[in-house]
Amino acid sequence: MTSLLSWQGLRDLKLSALDDAADGWAEVSHHAGAAAERVDAEMAGGLAKTQESESAKAAVRRLNRLSRNYHYMHAECGLIRSSVTGLATELASPQRRLKEALGDAAALSYSVGADGSIGYPAGGRNELTGEAIPGGSAAGDNGLLTPGNNGMFPPDGKGRYLPGSGFGTVGLVNPNPHHAKAQDIADRIAHALREAQEIDERYRAALSRLKAGPGLTVDTRTWTDAAADAAAVRSAAAEYLRDGIPSGASPADRKAWWDGLTEERREEYLAVYPDVIGNLDGIPAVVRDEANRENLRLLIGKLSGLDGDDARTKLDALKGIEERLQEGSVPPMYLLGIGDEGNGRAIVSYGNPDTAANVSAYVPGLGTKLDGEFVDSTMKRAQDTALGANEADPHSSTASIVWLGYDAPQLTATDLAANADVMFMDDARAGAPAYNGFMAGIAATHEGADPHVTAIGHSYGSLTVGLAAQEKGGIPGADDIVLVGSPGTGARTADDLNVGRHHVFVGAADHDLVTRLPNHEESAGLGAGAAGGGSAGLALGLGMGGPVGGFVGGAAGAAAGGIAGYMAQDGQTDPGQGWFGTDPANRRFGATRFLVDDGPTVVRGGFEAHSRYFTPTKDQMSADNIARIVAGRPDEISLEPPR
Repeated sequence: MTSLLSWQGLRDLKLSALDDAADGWAEVSHHAGAAAERVDAEMAGGLAKTQESESAKAAVRRLNRLSRNYHYMHAECGLIRSSVTGLATELASPQRRLKEALGDAAALSYSVGADGSIGYPAGGRNELTGEAIPGGSAAGDNGLLTPGNNGMFPPDGKGRYLPGSGFGTVGLVNPNPHHAKAQDIADRIAHALREAQEIDERYRAALSRLKAGPGLTVDTRTWTDAAADAAAVRSAAAEYLRDGIPSGASPADRKAWWDGLTEERREEYLAVYPDVIGNLDGIPAVVRDEANRENLRLLIGKLSGLDGDDARTKLDALKGIEERLQEGSVPPMYLLGIGDEGNGRAIVSYGNPDTAANVSAYVPGLGTKLDGEFVDSTMKRAQDTALGANEADPHSSTASIVWLGYDAPQLTATDLAANADVMFMDDARAGAPAYNGFMAGIAATHEGADPHVTAIGHSYGSLTVGLAAQEKGGIPGADDIVLVGSPGTGARTADDLNVGRHHVFVGAADHDLVTRLPNHEESAGLGAGAAGGGSAGLALGLGMGGPVGGFVGGAAGAAAGGIAGYMAQDGQTDPGQGWFGTDPANRRFGATRFLVDDGPTVVRGGFEAHSRYFTPTKDQMSADNIARIVAGRPDEISLEPPR
């Protein structure tokens, strides 16, 4: 279907009426949003915290359903408001140009036909006959290469030129001096109308989607439709809104851009582009949180309509994050980033980083992705750090962030120890500038004095943090760096990390094999030993127990041979060198090593020693030391001699 908008309709269109309609939809959206917040905070949240009976739980479920309805109304009415505002805003330009053209026609006493053609009077004299050159009409260029508008028709038998024949490529130039002026006006009218019709059709298609199904149930299918609705409005408003977002600017410039917007324009961006605003470094934390909570529901709707293990894994994680947000937490949660690209994205802060005196940003490592373990375990590490820092300094506020803003290698610690040569720096190199961009955003949006900032890297995440610290200028705002369970940072010494060696702190459990990851020469010995041992074990096992015996013998032989090869090579290489440069726990690196529990051996606990650093119930000493550093009290940590 194409727009039926005529030039008369464009001329008479009252854009103020569209603005009034947009304001009405905005008011409805505001009321729905406020009602949702009240239900969440004052009703459902309070009831859940104070009552545990079955009737109370049932009431909470009904209140949560009411909250979902309000959130949906808030989102959809916001999209309608933005669509109507965008329509009015974009139509203003072609309407202005149309009225200017009509004004020029009136000033010259030209007539305007129903089809937008311009009639002009006789003018000038025919040089051959001396007769007055008759008037005529000029049709505007409608963008189509047809004889009616490209000037290729010569004059008819009476010396009159057909509409649009003023500047022909084959025909003669119309000698009437009015013709060129009339043609210009007709072309301007046609161009303005053509642009307005395109705008009208674009927004008509978007608005036609914005309608709710029957009933009051807001479920995942409803949010799937809402995600498609948002995409349709984004497509319609691409020029109106998206082109104004300073995506390539610095976080400080983005902050200035956001501060300079009117409240109405901010609301439009939040309604139409929650995914962009919520993940834009330099936007204030409370705004990012609002946008990402909206985007979270849209992502849940989007992934609910997809098949496959990856979509289901991310969907379960998103639902888990939504549940945590609804339940509330101490400190309160702020959702600073969310997305389904790659292995998934999530940035969660416990405490407001724009107002806290202490801010830490922890980068997780090996095997981390947007899944149930991230929600249940990785996020809990950040929360434990916030609680520990508040306990270390009750008079100072802390925001503790977990930053999953990159794709970590999808290997387990077991995979890493068995096959270290598959580990490269590509993911960390990609993550380092993204992490620095986020940290620059934290620095730009902080409301108070210069906060105490700690960058934390665990496992492969310590390599990401290390590479970020080695970029020009280092990690923006960072005062201290904490590395735990680190296979290396790519740096030769702590001085390379741009905060001073006395501000680099390392935790490395002796039973954490990732911190003892072999260097390249040792890895070669491990591989050769594993191959030789596996071959010998396979032959022996086949001879004694058939295929099953061969499998068992091969596995056991590979393990024994690998360890023997590693030990043999380790005795001939520099013990201070790991896979990714100098071992951060080694004395040559020059960092401050703090005391941690060594954890269970590999025989007793597998690779558990690699994942205990942040958890008070498993390693109180390490968790306390990290919390004290984050709280700005490094003089109170317990130390351990470097390797």
